[in-house]
Parts: sequence; structure tokens; C-alpha cells
Amino acid sequence: MTTRIVELRRGILKKNDELAAVLRQRFEAAGVLVLNLVSSPGTGKTAFLERTLRELRGRGARVAALVGDLETDNDARRLAASGAPVQQINTHGICHLDAEMIAKALADGGPFDVSGLDYLFIENVGNLVCPSSYDLGERIRVALLSVTEGEDKPLKYPTLFNSADAAVITKMDLAAACEFDRALALKNINEIRPGIRVFETSAKTGAGMAEWLEYLGEARRKQG
Repeated sequence: MTTRIVELRRGILKKNDELAAVLRQRFEAAGVLVLNLVSSPGTGKTAFLERTLRELRGRGARVAALVGDLETDNDARRLAASGAPVQQINTHGICHLDAEMIAKALADGGPFDVSGLDYLFIENVGNLVCPSSYDLGERIRVALLSVTEGEDKPLKYPTLFNSADAAVITKMDLAAACEFDRALALKNINEIRPGIRVFETSAKTGAGMAEWLEYLGEARRKQG
């Protein structure tokens, strides 16, 4: 039974990776930078993304978002307030997005065409385990953790942080109240993913957002 489960999982991931490769080619041909945002529930991912969308739109960038959630469209409606086109993906109990869900969302004649975008953000389902195994065709995977979650999150969920291209610490405005050990958090992140770019941010105050936006601009220029 164990062998059959492992073989089935390998088959599912292989199919996902093949479709993700097709999506990646499509995104690169369209000239859109795609980012996959992954975090646990309550990290502040939606607030961070909402601020990112607003800031980028204020700079004239063409942005959009796909939002994964089990059942509701609460986060999608919240992000739409930024003025950016947003499309909801409900997984109906599945704890992650996969490449097939992304392809289907983009093929359904939704509110945007990737060829007309500079940036496409994918807000994954709140989970630190399952999303780490599924390539969505993104160029950059971002792991987020908040000061309210504790400094040991990277050590508890090494697969996600090891597969990430950048890490974002959110809710830095609450760091003092939470007695957040910044040095320890950075040490733990770098222990799992040495040299990873880390951004310390607050969607509420705007702290760290300038550095984050500069990183996005640089990444898109490198993509060509």
C-alpha cells in the first residue's frame, strides 16, 4: 500500500510539473513576472499583497492576482479594492493550488489577460506544507512569516523556506509587542536557505515596502 501511495504521488507531481513548465513558458513569452506567495493562515499575506498591488499600480504597473482559498472569496474581494483585476480560485477542501487550477483559471476568460500584465501574483492557500511541493509556473516563490508566529517557523517548515526565492517577514509594527527576536528569525531563515533575500515589512505602516518594490522591479527587468 505504501509503495502504491508513493507512486501515485510521484505521478501527480510529474503531471503538475509538466503543466507548470508549459505555464512558465507562457508567462515568459508574455513578459509577465509571476510570483507565488505562500504562508500559514493569519500571516497577513492578503494585507501585504493588497499594499503591493496598490503601490505597483501607483507606479503605473499593470498588475493582477489569482487568489486561492478553500471556499470563500473574502480575500479576492479585499484585493479587488486595490483596483487591480482579481480572480478567485476555490479549491473546495484541497490545501494548495496546483498548476491545473492556474491553467483553468487563466483559460476561463477571466478579468485579465496575462499578455497585458507586468506582474501576476498568486496568493496560495494558507498552508506551509502542501504548497511547497507544487510548482505553479511562477518565476519567484515567496515564503511569508509574521512576527506573531514565532522565530522558529523556518525550522519547523524547512521544505517551504528551502524552496523559496525570497522571504518576507510581515507585521513588523507588532514586533516589539510580540517580543519578536529579529536576529534569531533571520538566523533561522538563513540556516535553512543561506543567502536568501529577506524583507522586513509592515503593510500597515509601509515599512520595508520600498525595498520590496525595488526587488520586484529589478526581477522584472532581469526577466526581460
